Parts: sequence; C-alpha cells; structure tokens
Amino acid sequence: MAVTLADVAARAQVSSATVSRVLSGNYPVSEATRARVLRAVDELDYVLNGPASSLAASTSDLVGILVNDIADPFFGIIAGAAQSEIGAGQPNGRGCEKLAVVCNTGGSPERELTYLTLLQRQRAAAVVLTGGAAEDPEHSAAMAAKLGRLSAAGTRIVLCGRPPLTAVPGAEGSDPAAAVTLAFDNRGGAQRLTAHLLALGHRRIGYVAGPVGRSTTRHRLEGHLSALAAAGIEEDQARLTVHGSYDRESGYDAALELLRRGPDLTAIAAANDSIALGVCAAVRDSGLRIPEDVSVAGFDDLPFSVDTVPALTTVRLPLHDAGARAGRLAMGRETPPPGGVATIRADVMARASTAPPPAA
Repeated sequence: MAVTLADVAARAQVSSATVSRVLSGNYPVSEATRARVLRAVDELDYVLNGPASSLAASTSDLVGILVNDIADPFFGIIAGAAQSEIGAGQPNGRGCEKLAVVCNTGGSPERELTYLTLLQRQRAAAVVLTGGAAEDPEHSAAMAAKLGRLSAAGTRIVLCGRPPLTAVPGAEGSDPAAAVTLAFDNRGGAQRLTAHLLALGHRRIGYVAGPVGRSTTRHRLEGHLSALAAAGIEEDQARLTVHGSYDRESGYDAALELLRRGPDLTAIAAANDSIALGVCAAVRDSGLRIPEDVSVAGFDDLPFSVDTVPALTTVRLPLHDAGARAGRLAMGRETPPPGGVATIRADVMARASTAPPPAA
C-alpha cells in the first residue's frame, strides 16, 4: 500500500498541514519540526504526488533548461551548473528539490517554442533559456508572448547568455519584466580580443563568425568590427569575414577560405573556441605555423583551450558561475539584479597562440 501524507504526519507526530508546508517550502517551519518531517519521509520512503500537487499549487516540481546543443561544452557547462543548483533544494534541508530537465533544441526556433509549450502544460516552476536568441521578428514575437504567459502563470524565467527581453508590438502578453537576464558581454569581449591582436601589430585579421540570424553571432561580429574601425581599418572586412556553424568543421573550412581570400592574413579570430580548433588545423594543414605565421584566437575559454598546442588565446566567460547563478535565480534563492538584468564581463586570456606578426 502506498504511503500517504497522513502516514508521514503520524510518524513525525505533526499535522498533515505541517508536512505539506515542509515539502512545499513555502511556509516558515521550525528546524526541529522540519528535520522530524524529513526523517519520516526518508524512513517511510514517501513520494510526493507531483501531478496532484501541481494542480493544487500554481507550479510543479519541474524546471526546464533549454540548450542549443548539450554536446557543445559551452551549453553543457551552463546546464550542468544550473542543474546542480536546481536539484540541491534549500540550504536548510531536503524536500524542496526540483527536477531539472534539459531540452536540446538543436538551434531550431520551432523546437524552442515546442519545448516551452510542453513546459507550460506541465506548469513548470521555472525555465532557463541559454545561449543566443534567433533574430527573426515572427519568432521573437512568439517567444515574447509565450514567456509572458509562462511568467503570468507563476513560472520563473531566467535568460542565461541571452539579451534581455524587449517589448514586441503585437505580441499579446509580451512583458520585458517577465524574465531575469544574465547577459554575456559578447560585444565587449570581441572588441577587447581584436584590440589585443591590433596591439600586437596585426592589421590583416580574418574573422570566422557564427551562423547568421543569431544574437551572439551579431554581437561578437559587431565587437570585432568596432575594434577595427577604432583603429582605422574598415576596408575589405566583408571579404575577410566568413560565417558558419559553431563547430570545428566549420572553422576548418572557413579558415581555408579566408587564407584563399587573403594570403597575407597574419591573424584569424574565431567566434568560439570550437571554431578556433578547426582554424588551427586548417592553418597547420596549409603549411603555416601558429603563431609565427598566423595568430589564432577564440572565444568562451572552454576547458580544452589551455591544453591546445599552442595554448589558445581566447575570451573568458565564467560559464559555470553563470549557470549556477541562473539555477539559483530559477529556484528563487538569489535576489535578481537591479532592473532584472546583469551583464557578465568577458575578458581576454592572452596565451601562446597569438604573437606579433612576422616581419614584412
């Protein structure tokens, strides 16, 4: 026979209402009482009826984490850190844990909306959306409306690595205040990286960008171009920029194309570290040395970056810390930043893959 809430109450010698308060975590209960209830839950192996409780409450025990590609270390690090915080419960005891579900969108805007609809049906307690946003007006309006409805129903919305929500005309329920945002300083990081290459003496710099139509791609490219413009280098930049996917293969192909377009290139900056790995392979396969002939730089500072040969100059984003913070915000265990938006700085990590260009 299944153990009931009344059985737990009897074992703990408290009322059923007190057991409910301890398990919901929404009411103050003395530490001694909480410990007694949680001990009874363990002894009886009591399992809370999630669907029934979600009908009684405004939300369930489910938290969704949306990622583009869980196999990409960028998303894996963020999702893993967020999931650890979400599954940790409250600092003062068990009974308030949430079930974190990672939803892999594959970069598809349609799948992103589908997952949000499924989480809405499950009355998810929170949703964490990671990575850049698709820059399509129709999709933006649909996302703004969907997130507005989720927030209105009591679901916490956290954006990690995305730009803040903006009001979308015609999107019913659109509310910029519906989400808390941890935005990465992609423009600033890319600007500082290219400024580092310029300071070394490079003037012919190729750039491998991410896919067109993503906010991260646009912001990082804008930062790169702004640094070049500040140095008075604006000509030929469209020819020295190649777009592709955020993966090694794309970086390899793009670097070969850049070297074909500009045989006199002395540096190549990549929109992320995975692309940079492909760039390095293409440079070597072209008979060139890194950094003696061509300097290479990435973005994100993924764990493998320091172990490449030579070690990769890149832009560090505190991915684990950002993911953990997103998890705490999703659980309501951290106060949202002023205005609901925090910008996370991106700093250059200068390593051996960049050096002054070869002498003319």
